[in-house]
Amino acid sequence: MSLWTGQDAAQATGGTATSNWQANGVSIDTRTLVAGELFVALKDIRDGHDFVAQALEKGAAAALVSHVPDDVPADAPLLIVDDVLEGLEALGKAARARTDAMVIGVTGSVGKTSTKEMLRTMLSGQGKVHAAEKSFNNHWGVPLTLARMPRDTDFAVIEIGMNHPGEIAPLAKMAQLDVAMITIVAPAHLEAFESIEGIAREKADIFKGLMETGGVAIINGDLDVTDMLLDAAPFGCERFGVSAAAEWHLQEITPTEHCTACAASYNGVSFLFKVNAPGTHFAMNGLGAIAACVAAGADLGQSAIALGQWQPPQGRGQRHFIQLDATNESLGIDLFDDAYNANPASVGAALNVLAGTTPPNPRGRRVAILGDMKELGKTEMELHEAIARSEAVDVLSVIHCVGPLMRALHDALPEEKRGLWAETSAELAARPSKLVHAGDSVLVKGSLSMKMALIVDAVSNLGEAVPDADIDNHTGDTR
Repeated sequence: MSLWTGQDAAQATGGTATSNWQANGVSIDTRTLVAGELFVALKDIRDGHDFVAQALEKGAAAALVSHVPDDVPADAPLLIVDDVLEGLEALGKAARARTDAMVIGVTGSVGKTSTKEMLRTMLSGQGKVHAAEKSFNNHWGVPLTLARMPRDTDFAVIEIGMNHPGEIAPLAKMAQLDVAMITIVAPAHLEAFESIEGIAREKADIFKGLMETGGVAIINGDLDVTDMLLDAAPFGCERFGVSAAAEWHLQEITPTEHCTACAASYNGVSFLFKVNAPGTHFAMNGLGAIAACVAAGADLGQSAIALGQWQPPQGRGQRHFIQLDATNESLGIDLFDDAYNANPASVGAALNVLAGTTPPNPRGRRVAILGDMKELGKTEMELHEAIARSEAVDVLSVIHCVGPLMRALHDALPEEKRGLWAETSAELAARPSKLVHAGDSVLVKGSLSMKMALIVDAVSNLGEAVPDADIDNHTGDTR
């Protein structure tokens, strides 16, 4: 069955279909477009109308446009609307309206994408799940994710992000949420918000999208702003965390080198779960995700067991052993790829993970390579400098820094821990052997615009990456 026909799409958008075409998907990028998809000609850096002819040549079923491009025949399969983004939004709303899926929305300063993937993993064995493959969480990403949702979806997971005030509420209302989860509220986007309280108010706007019948808010119960979030929740609300007041109570955390084992309870029912990544922050998000699953009607036991199959997405805490010598499996680098994004809370959590890691060689070091944290506003320099006072730094051997903001951290570090500093990641990526040694455990983290993935690639290219599941073979771990 097709996802959209020209007739259905025209009815949803109020536009005009030049023929009753049939599309089995929705795309906004000709580079990844698959034959049979509807191409949406959004305007961004480039005008998507410039690529309509290319999309049709690649086999697009049709194109959503505001006018017929000069290089496209008038009888081409098109859906013509007044505004392309508004047309995409209308498709998203129509897709939501025609499905009986339980829809979970996820927002937070840290952990949105990881939590979305946890939910996908846990729910996949309990029904048909729809979620974006990437971090499509903005003003075009949310309607795109909704527009791609099949009618017979059982569970949908919608990631909702923001950079400025007023962004979350309209996206949440568009998604018509059955469950709304906030992972954490932390310093991020302070360039656009005056305080943590301002960020909390914006995050709490996700509750404005909750369905009036049975809508459930899932919030972190251990935050300074928890009471603010509770007051903002209009209907049912459940907390997760180590606080004794939390309905979903995290009773015990047992960290290991490669996973985090947890004991928790819900309304007096005890259960165990495991997250395949070290770190209390992953355990907390895992518990919140379990709570969201149950609120959406999923089974607690099945969800908790399935969570053990989740793996961190690329750039968000993935761990690899970089084998440096093909004849010696124990000679290598333990690499934590957390290069996708960064703010003070996520950097602190990542440094704690690195501090708790045993390097693969007794002489190995714990090395952090950190890039600028962006959008932190007036206190950006102070927030970078403050990393030097983190307890985790005490057990690290060296910290390399990238970017003008991280210069504040570099200058604040004790001399013996002060590594290299460079303006750009490309400068450090050009000399990976100066950054790490055989036997080191290494963390790479920074805001996306800092392109810290260049350093991840440079370190990885020193040898051959071994999947995380095989790391025990290289570290002498005998558990």
